[in-house]
Amino acid sequence: MTRHSGRGWYSKVLAAAVGVTALAAMASVWGAQIGAAAGVPAHSAKSNAKAQTRKVAPVSAEIAHASAGGARAVNITIDDGPDPVWTPQMLQVLKDYGVKATFCMIGPQAQANPDVVKAVVAAGHRLCDHTVSHDTTMDKKSEAYQSQEILNAEAMITKASGGVRPLYYRAPGGAFTPYSRHLAASHGMRPLGWNVDSKDFERAGTAAIVATVKSEVPNGPTILFHDGGGDRSETVAALREVLPWLKQQGYTFGFPVR
Repeated sequence: MTRHSGRGWYSKVLAAAVGVTALAAMASVWGAQIGAAAGVPAHSAKSNAKAQTRKVAPVSAEIAHASAGGARAVNITIDDGPDPVWTPQMLQVLKDYGVKATFCMIGPQAQANPDVVKAVVAAGHRLCDHTVSHDTTMDKKSEAYQSQEILNAEAMITKASGGVRPLYYRAPGGAFTPYSRHLAASHGMRPLGWNVDSKDFERAGTAAIVATVKSEVPNGPTILFHDGGGDRSETVAALREVLPWLKQQGYTFGFPVR
């Protein structure tokens, strides 16, 4: 998998991550339901909450690329948020086209925007752990460091959501290791890869993003977009073109396999 070039904004979230080790204690309450969680309409979040808040059994440590939706399904995955500006706009586009997505969240971003996290859950989308600091070199770091990045982010996302746990783990830039994959899997988070990199982080324009997706979707079902890391107006516009085009090509939409 292609590694993304370093995006310097991630260093800004490191300070927010200081002291989060204590949040690992959240693991003991992962089984709690979010029913009365502040800001989450119970009627709209109920089924999604049941699917995500239970303490789940370990899952496969193999990196997932396939869709649980079948041979003609694609998985929309959105990384690096949540962002208070761009994530709500993407949620609206997804709603307009009746599409569910998987949001791979940075721990401190989730911590800073809990209402947005709850809105993602309430809309029926799934959560994914994308670490604390988005370190694309974490596969070169110690196991203790990898553990802190993954488990602290998991706790931060779970707390921000009101108790809904991430079901997947995506290593920044694809920097998986056998240790990180098995650690995530032991916490019920399937390692998640991608087949199509929209390259929206390059900000080459909406047309370039759309063209990339159209040309690469034969490579496999899991498509990578971003809602964090800067101005994502091009991505919002691209989604408005890509989603109906995929439907026209006979694709449906699903979640990654677990």
